[in-house]
Parts: sequence; C-alpha cells; structure tokens
Amino acid sequence: MYAIIETGGKQFRVSEGDIISVEKLNVSVGENYVFDRVLALAGDDGAEPVFGTPVIEGANVAASVLLNGKEKKVIIYKYKAKKGYHKKKGHRQPFTKVKIDKINA
Repeated sequence: MYAIIETGGKQFRVSEGDIISVEKLNVSVGENYVFDRVLALAGDDGAEPVFGTPVIEGANVAASVLLNGKEKKVIIYKYKAKKGYHKKKGHRQPFTKVKIDKINA
C-alpha cells in the first residue's frame, strides 16, 4: 500500500518503511509525527486508488523523526561585468528525515 502526502508545499509518494527527507518540521528527534494531508491512497493488490478532494478525510500517515539537519551549502553569486559588482551568499536549507511507520486509511 502507498499514499501520496503533502508537506512543506511538496508531494511525496510513500510506503511503509520508506525514509524520506522533508522540509523542516518543528519536532524533536525520536518523536512521532502524523501527516494528515493525504491526497491519495492505493493498494498493491491492483484495487482502484482513492483520491481526495483535495484530501482524504480520516486518513493519515504516521512517521517517526530520525534526523533534523541542514543540506549542503548552495552558493548564490551575483556579478555584473565591467562594473566591479560582486556579491556572494550561501544558504543551507534545513530538513527533517522521517521514517514512515504506518498508513492509516
């Protein structure tokens, strides 16, 4: 069975046991988190998938938080030719790594 969930403005296709990296959640390592925005559910047995409008009422996905961290640094460099203008900035996007424990339909 798999589900399509929405978190942090992105959509993820998840199954039980998957480990995914999502936008930073305000949850400590080791705690459980429930994704309640389930957009679609489908089984592996070939049954018809169920789609929400936009979410499926009563469905959720339980997950446990494995890690809170930051991605590799992304360098933003601005430059204008012949003007002596250079600007360099860096950014590290925070993320949360979660393991999908259970899909509740």
